[in-house]
Amino acid sequence: MNWSWRTWLVVVLLIAVAGAALYFPALRRQVYKAKDITEKTAEQARRELLPPAPVTSGDPKVKVKMYWGSRSEPGQLEAVTLELPLSREPVLRAKQVLNTLLAGPVDPEARTLPPDAALLAFYLLPDGTAVADFSEPLATSIPSGIESEQLAVESITRTLAANIPQAQQLKILIHGQEVDTLAGHLDLTQTFVVSMNGVTEPRSGVSIITEPIQKAIEKVKDATKR
Repeated sequence: MNWSWRTWLVVVLLIAVAGAALYFPALRRQVYKAKDITEKTAEQARRELLPPAPVTSGDPKVKVKMYWGSRSEPGQLEAVTLELPLSREPVLRAKQVLNTLLAGPVDPEARTLPPDAALLAFYLLPDGTAVADFSEPLATSIPSGIESEQLAVESITRTLAANIPQAQQLKILIHGQEVDTLAGHLDLTQTFVVSMNGVTEPRSGVSIITEPIQKAIEKVKDATKR
């Protein structure tokens, strides 16, 4: 009987050792996998804070003004001067500038636009109307409230005003579609004055959806269907 108990103990120990031999390599793989995912996430976060690479190579470096949130004055914008390679062509230059704005400042607390939002398309009409089409997170990820929505649009209009003199007014689309509001408050059915003063009130007393704007919207819609 004594011998049988010892035998069972040895058997149990052997099974435990065999199980550990099988389990720990799998556990080690899971740990390395988790570490790899963490490192990738950290790298993605780091890249989010850096301005994106210029769309074209060989562009001259120029000083640009980006309007992000102010840490010292909440609810206000602060100009940040950067030196970036920018195209001389207005539409391409606007895309580069807006992509840099979307990439965000080094300080994530100064962001005005959601980190997962993207610029899908940009058109500049002969009358100076800029049509910017953003991905859905611009409307779904931004904090709902007139102040945060207004600050987001102001950061776009003031950044365009500082760097794209050809842009006089801005029409914002979300994934190729006109929407009523940005995140429930700010009216997006009309255009916004592009101004260094940060005017975000829609233009009044004029017909906003003109034929050129409608054609630009149709181009955006066609592009999003592909």
